Amino acid sequence: MRDLAGAWVFYSVLPGWPWPAPRFERIARFAPWIGAVIGGLMAVLWLLLSALNWPSEAIAAAALALGLWLTGGLHLDGLMDTADGLAAGSSRCLEAMDDSRVGASGVQAAFIVLLLQFSALVQLDGFAPAALVMASIFARVSPLWAMGRFCYLRKQDTGTAAFHRSNWCGWSEGHPSFLLLLLTGLLVWGLQPQLLMAWAAVALVGSAAALLPAEWLGRRLGGHTGDSYGATLMICETLTLLGLALLVPSLLPAT
Repeated sequence: MRDLAGAWVFYSVLPGWPWPAPRFERIARFAPWIGAVIGGLMAVLWLLLSALNWPSEAIAAAALALGLWLTGGLHLDGLMDTADGLAAGSSRCLEAMDDSRVGASGVQAAFIVLLLQFSALVQLDGFAPAALVMASIFARVSPLWAMGRFCYLRKQDTGTAAFHRSNWCGWSEGHPSFLLLLLTGLLVWGLQPQLLMAWAAVALVGSAAALLPAEWLGRRLGGHTGDSYGATLMICETLTLLGLALLVPSLLPAT
């Protein structure tokens, strides 16, 4: 519970719990649970604005803005820094990622990701609330893969996210995430069994989107940093939403 409380504080701007006192060493395993909360709040906003007859384009923009605010822009910042690092080349990659100034590559990466997410949400329309929740969960599985598969590039005493890797306790770290995904799948199966094929597509797309960006960036950089953890999350979230926008509408039952 203390680790979960720490994850709540670290991964969101939501008010901290009055009890128990947060602990931060092994919070990464609970990141998908915080993602479920953040995605859930974005889904609630979508439903509320839909009830007020807002167009899907306006709702998508508002939902994305809420998600960025709830995370404090933590992961988008990591994406931008990683894009700048990749553009700088292998010899100056970490130096560019450490630079507090944002370069053209970082700005471009942010625009591309947000525009793709916006387009996917508009296309998903009525399925967007569910897609937001699942994308938020799967996206936070991606850094777990990065932590387990690759070394941490910066020295342990200088990297701001080094504690994630130094407190890694093996693949058992993913058990809370698998439990969350199982519970979500069982809930949907129990309530709407006709959507089984759609949710199987969600699991397939989300799993691929969680693993591939973390693997690609780890190989490209020779390891990971806190910035690239954030980048894998943003890329996974985008790929999941895009994949669902392409696949799910064709799998949903006709209305």
